[in-house]
Amino acid sequence: MMENLQLVICDIDNTLVSAHTHEMQPYTKEVIRKLHAHGIHFGLASGRPLDEIEAQVKRWGLQEETTLLLGLNGCQLWDGNHKRLDSYYLLETAWIKEILELMEPFDLNPYMYLDGGRFLATRMDEMVQYSANKVGKKIILVDDTREFYKEKNAKLMFRIAEDKMPEIEAYVKQHESNHYKAFKTQTTMLEFANRNVSKAFAMKEYCKHNDIAVQDVMAFGDMSNDNDMLEASGLGVCLLNGSDDTKAIADMITEKTCDEEGFAHFIEQYVFTPRGW
Repeated sequence: MMENLQLVICDIDNTLVSAHTHEMQPYTKEVIRKLHAHGIHFGLASGRPLDEIEAQVKRWGLQEETTLLLGLNGCQLWDGNHKRLDSYYLLETAWIKEILELMEPFDLNPYMYLDGGRFLATRMDEMVQYSANKVGKKIILVDDTREFYKEKNAKLMFRIAEDKMPEIEAYVKQHESNHYKAFKTQTTMLEFANRNVSKAFAMKEYCKHNDIAVQDVMAFGDMSNDNDMLEASGLGVCLLNGSDDTKAIADMITEKTCDEEGFAHFIEQYVFTPRGW
């Protein structure tokens, strides 16, 4: 399988680590180090900003092994081989205003990342507190939603109760825009971003910088925002715990869940064992 594998790229939450603990299990670390030892690039692709991804990589002790960091679903790209940082498509301020107006009927609590480790929201609630605690950012509460569109931003996020998500997804689909798109990144998270943003685009840019053919990339994910990356890669793999739409577009599905280190077992079975590593 994939005789000329050059790059393995993974989503983080519920793909590589549990979204509840954010801790990487020992076997998974061992597999990543083994990929690096055999000259295979390894990267992370997340909806989180780069500062959060970098902090996790450092905590896991995988700075040397992780040469690609893709943040904010493709708005940010760090190429560790060339010490190169690139930024791509942001939401225009007029589009952010339009999204806020679109979502008004549901009385949701919009929030977004700001520079300097800050987190903008309209009110404190259980879901926003959970998100802020999870990423360790300072919450800035504002009464006036105009604060959200003072300048361009990578994305606008909404925490939504899981049982309400299908209704809201259908509503948003009925109001599609030529400028921005909405996609589910967790069962309780809907995000809006520039229509041109994708993990696939940033992944291809990294490949271009490093002379890697896209067909020699193996990508892992579990949720809708991973779909374009899985489709664009030579082999797209969905975790067993993944969403139905991601499983439907994947080339293969792991035999184990994220909590069971499905990524590591898949690499062992389909990459290491056939090569006698």
